[in-house]
Amino acid sequence: MSAVLSPRVEILPTGHGDIDQMLEVEQSVYPFPWTRGNFVDSIAAGYSSWGCRVAGQLVGYYVLMLALDEAHLLNLSVAERRQGMGFGARLLRHAMSGARRGGATTLLLEVRPSNGKALTLYRHFGFQQIGVRRAYYEAEMGREDALVLRHALTENTA
Repeated sequence: MSAVLSPRVEILPTGHGDIDQMLEVEQSVYPFPWTRGNFVDSIAAGYSSWGCRVAGQLVGYYVLMLALDEAHLLNLSVAERRQGMGFGARLLRHAMSGARRGGATTLLLEVRPSNGKALTLYRHFGFQQIGVRRAYYEAEMGREDALVLRHALTENTA
């Protein structure tokens, strides 16, 4: 009987050379995806950007902004065909740990109320809704609100 080897999973920093792959993932998930300019600007601003790779292929990423004792998760995406396999949880744990190492005590994010998969993930990790940004996101029929979620980062987080 031979052992089945799992492909190597790595979370590595992303940069300008990864933007095409990040756009491919982004466009597979969202009807109103981030643009190339959003990624370029985030990387140029020095935001923390990390990608999850399986056997070298990018399957997801996140972009995190740190400011003093607060972090803001700007984007966390997993390719449509790779969702439900734990990559989102891996990326979120990594983002939370990185935010904590960067001195953040709080992690904030916005999420569409219609994004059930993301809401389930964030709630599983203990995020709590603290507000609503009215008409925040572009949507098929006008605009969609964003739920503002918060998580206190403690040593037991992630």
